[in-house]
Parts: sequence; structure tokens; C-alpha cells
Amino acid sequence: MPSSAPSRVRPTGAISTLDSAINQVSSARANIGAIQNRLESVGRSLAVASENTAAANSRIADADVAQSMSELVRSQILQQAGISVLAQANQAPSLVLQLLR
Repeated sequence: MPSSAPSRVRPTGAISTLDSAINQVSSARANIGAIQNRLESVGRSLAVASENTAAANSRIADADVAQSMSELVRSQILQQAGISVLAQANQAPSLVLQLLR
């Protein structure tokens, strides 16, 4: 019997060690899960921010186009008015000559 004594395993010590290891693994998995959830949340927030930025850039570009078109139309109107004034000014001397005849 003395020869079998060293080969005996203490089951309570092994179970305790295994329980401790399982608890450590579970704790690590919980921490990793929490970190993963935070990263996913940050990823979703960044995606929304990116979409909002793209939409804002689009609105700014649209506003610039509208403003440019307004300025173009204004310039064209002023040009046409200037041409009209010049045409009338060019006709004035001939009208004066007609009145004098």
C-alpha cells in the first residue's frame, strides 16, 4: 500500500484549481465581451457621424450651387440692363436730330 500513496490525487485540490481557472476564463470572457460591445457602439456612432458629415457637405455644396446660380442670373440681368441703357443712349442723338429737322 505504501507504493500507491504517492500516486494518489487530491480531488478537492484539483477541483478547486479547475474552478479557479474556469472563473478566471469566465471573467476574461466577460471583460472581452464588454470591450467588444463598447467598440461596436463606438463604430456605430462613427458611422452615424460620417453619414451626418457627408449630408452636411452635400447641403453646403447645394447651397453654393444655388448661390452661384443666383449671382449668375443677377449678373446677366445687370448686363442686359446695361446693354439696354447703351442702346437707348445710342438712339438719343438720332432722336435729337429728328426733333431738330
